[in-house]
Amino acid sequence: MEYKPLPIGISDFAEMIQKEFYYVDKTLMIRDLLDNKAKVTLFTRPRRFGKTLNMSMLKYFFEDDRDYHGNKRDWSHIFAGLKIMGAGDNYLAHMGQYPVIYLTFKDIKKENFQDSIRQFMMVIADEFKRHTFLLESIDDDQDRERYRAIVSEKAGQVEYQNAIRFLSRCLEGYYGRKPIVLIDEYDVPLENAFSRDFYNKMIDFIRALFESGLKDNGSLDFAVLTGCLRVSKESIFTGMNNLSIISIRNAKFDEYFGFKVDEVQQLCHYYDMDDAYRIVQEWYDGYTFGQTDIYNPWSVIQYIDDARANTNWLPMAYWANTFSNSIVRTLIDHSDDDDRMQIEELLAGGSIRVQIHEDITYGEIYDSSDNLWNFMYFTGYFRKMSEWMEGSSIYAELAIPNKEVQYIFEQKVQSWFREKVKERDMTPFYTAFVNKDCAALENEINDIFEETISYMDQNEYYYHGVFAGLLTGIKGFGIRSNREGGKGRSDLFVKPVRRSREAFVIEFKVAKDIDDMESMADEALKQIAEKKYDVELRNDGYKYVSCYGIAFCGKECVVHCRDNIKW
Repeated sequence: MEYKPLPIGISDFAEMIQKEFYYVDKTLMIRDLLDNKAKVTLFTRPRRFGKTLNMSMLKYFFEDDRDYHGNKRDWSHIFAGLKIMGAGDNYLAHMGQYPVIYLTFKDIKKENFQDSIRQFMMVIADEFKRHTFLLESIDDDQDRERYRAIVSEKAGQVEYQNAIRFLSRCLEGYYGRKPIVLIDEYDVPLENAFSRDFYNKMIDFIRALFESGLKDNGSLDFAVLTGCLRVSKESIFTGMNNLSIISIRNAKFDEYFGFKVDEVQQLCHYYDMDDAYRIVQEWYDGYTFGQTDIYNPWSVIQYIDDARANTNWLPMAYWANTFSNSIVRTLIDHSDDDDRMQIEELLAGGSIRVQIHEDITYGEIYDSSDNLWNFMYFTGYFRKMSEWMEGSSIYAELAIPNKEVQYIFEQKVQSWFREKVKERDMTPFYTAFVNKDCAALENEINDIFEETISYMDQNEYYYHGVFAGLLTGIKGFGIRSNREGGKGRSDLFVKPVRRSREAFVIEFKVAKDIDDMESMADEALKQIAEKKYDVELRNDGYKYVSCYGIAFCGKECVVHCRDNIKW
C-alpha cells in the first residue's frame, strides 16, 4: 500500500489536497460558520492547532478568485469528497461567490515599531497586488492613485490603517457583492510588541485598522479572525457589538481545531501504527475544547511521521520546540511560595483552582499569578478538568494535559534551579560536605530544597538528580552517577582529582514519614557496606573513602555519615 504523505508544516489548503497529503477533514466548519451568522467571529486557540489551515480552507471555499487579469479560477474541485459537499445545497450555494480579503499577521515580529509597521505595509500591499485587476474598474483618479501608493508601499500610515475598508469598497464595486475579511494570527504583533516595549503604539495602530475595517466598514459581509488571546479590554474591537468570540471554553466549533480521539485513532490505523496510539495519547492528548477531547495536531503528525521510519522512535516534545515557552519560565521567576506549591502540585499530576479571566490581555499578563495561569490556560499549557460559578465569577480546575507539556515544565524548572544554584553562595554546602559536618549539611540542603520546585515525583531518582546538580560546582572533585561498584549500583560517587584525598559514596533513601528518616539514613549506610559500593573507588586507587546515607521526606532530609574507611 502506498501511504499518503503526512502534512509536515503544510498550512495551505489547496496544497494539502492537490498534493494528496493526509487530511483530517474539518470542512464542516464552513457550515457552522454560515449558521453562526456573526458579523465578526474571533477564534482563539493555542498555536499549532490548525488555525492557519482552516483560514486557508475558508478562503478557497468562499472566494470568487481572480487572476491579475480578472479571469476567474475555480477551486471547487479541491473540496470533492470532503464533508462540506454533503452538507446541502444551501451551503454549497456560497462556494466561490465572495470577494475575499486574506491577511496573516503571523510574521509581524519585528524588533521595533517602525519595522513592524513596515511589515504591516508589506502584508497589506501584497493583498492589494493580488487584486490589481481592480484598477481597471476604479473610475476615481484619487482612488487609483491611492491604490497604487498602497501597492508600492509609499502610502502613509493612515492609508494603511484604512486599507481594509478601502479595499472592501473597491471589491464591492467590482463584484457587486460585499467581501469576506479573513485575518489570521491577529494578535502576534501585539505579543511581539509587548515583549519589545512598544505595546501601546501597536495597540493604537491595530485599533485603527480594525475599527475602520471591521466596525465602520459598510462594504463588509462578514469577517473571521484567529489568535491566541481575546484582547477586548484594550478596545481593539471598540463598539463591535456583533463580535462573536469562540474560545477554547466554547462548545461551538470545538472539534475544528486540533484532532479528536477518533481522528487520531484513524490516523494511527491508516499508517498501521495502532500500537503507537497509547504513546500518542500519553504525550499529545489531554486538551478539552468546549466539550471535546482534543489532541495536539502538530505533535501527533510529527510523531507519526518520525515513528513510521523508526519503530524504536521515542516520543518528543515537538510543540515545545516551535517557540521559546518563556512564559513557563516567567511563571517560575515570578512565583512566591504559594505559586511554587501550585506548580509542584501540577507537576505531581494534581490540579489547581483558578478564577477565569477570558479577556486577559498581554498588558496584564504579569500583573498577578491568576493572570499568568489564565494566559497559560488559553495558550495550551493546561487542561480544564471542570468549571463552576462562585457568585458572578467563573472558576476552573486546571491540570497539565500530557507528558509533552510536563516535559516543558520540568525542563524550565531544572534550568531555573541550575541558575538559582549558580547565584547562591554554595561555599557552606561544599565545606559541610567535605568536612562531613552532617548537621550543617542537613541545614544547607533543607534551605535549598525549601526554595526550589519539585519537578517530578519525589522518588530517589529525583533527589539523586538534584543532589548531583548541587555538587557539580565543587572544586577538585568529579561526580559520577550510578556507576557499577561491588555487588550493586551506588547512587553517587564524589571522586577527588588527587587520589590521596578522601572520596565519597552517597546512597539516597526516600521515607514515607518524617519519623522514618533517621532509620532510612542508617539503612542507606548499611546498604553501602553490605553491597560494597566502595570497591570501585578502592580499585581506582583511592585509599580514603567515606559514606553518606541521606534520607529525604518531601523537602526535608537527614544526613548520616560513616567516617574514613582506609584500605
